[in-house]
Amino acid sequence: MEEQRSYTTSMFTAFVDHLMESRARVERIDDDVPYFGRIRGFRGVWAQGQTRRECERNLREVLEEWLLLKIRKHQFIPTTRKYDLNVLLRSS
Repeated sequence: MEEQRSYTTSMFTAFVDHLMESRARVERIDDDVPYFGRIRGFRGVWAQGQTRRECERNLREVLEEWLLLKIRKHQFIPTTRKYDLNVLLRSS
């Protein structure tokens, strides 16, 4: 059981890291909170921040929470060529 939990945690973290590197887009906007970020292909996953770094941290947190909610509700999670978290749904 502990080994399965460790594998799941590692896969989840690797997936989040991969998405932040490959699909995260942060841009400067004309607003009181000047940075806006989103994850391409993941509807509703977006964040803002006063700095680029803050926006990236917020975006990662939103992504993690969004994914956990999808897993908890057994809802489909978009895949990448490298990762498919839906296997977690099938194994639970």
